[in-house]
Amino acid sequence: MEQQPSVQSGASGPSAMDPATECGHSPGTVAAPAYDEDLLHKVMLLGDSGVGKTCFLVQFKDGAFLAGSFIATVGIDFRIWDTAGQERFRSVTHAYYRDAQALLLLYDITSKTSFDNIRAWLTEIHEYAQQDVVIMLLGNKSDMCSERVIKQEEGERLAKEYGVPFMETSAKTGVNVELAFLAIAKELKQRAVQQPNEPKFQIHDFIESQKKKSSCCGFM
Repeated sequence: MEQQPSVQSGASGPSAMDPATECGHSPGTVAAPAYDEDLLHKVMLLGDSGVGKTCFLVQFKDGAFLAGSFIATVGIDFRIWDTAGQERFRSVTHAYYRDAQALLLLYDITSKTSFDNIRAWLTEIHEYAQQDVVIMLLGNKSDMCSERVIKQEEGERLAKEYGVPFMETSAKTGVNVELAFLAIAKELKQRAVQQPNEPKFQIHDFIESQKKKSSCCGFM
């Protein structure tokens, strides 16, 4: 069975004392679509067995998500599905793709097989998932540099080929784990309130800006 850990930590909302949000819009302006903060977004973790999906989820749940700081900051809640143990029975997970809003696709930087299989995973995703699903490619186990067989540039090239955002992560140390969830959260929330004349949220640019901030602070 799939693991479906969902942490219900009420998302933060606008202050009742804020005159700009009390009535939903300012005089003379068109109200932006209201975001339903009670909405749960389904996120799936995908990838070959052994790439670190469960550890990735545990790292996130034990960090910002469980503490409530993630939801309080972003104002969005997730229902996260870990498909660990089902990789060998792909048909079992096909139905689960249909209502997923975001997919985190992981490979192991120390495993060429897991990287080579990413194309098969992406083919399956494009066949069974929603057309507008948010996809992010993650090269996990970045802490194991001495055992690396997949260069970061290879992951970047593959992600560019499929038009999806990419970063390397470490479920062990927590590097970029929260950032991965933060990026898809902002993308999903922006889509929900997007006005036709507003610029789209650029998830690639957001990731790069956040990585530069972390690098300046000495965390990368």
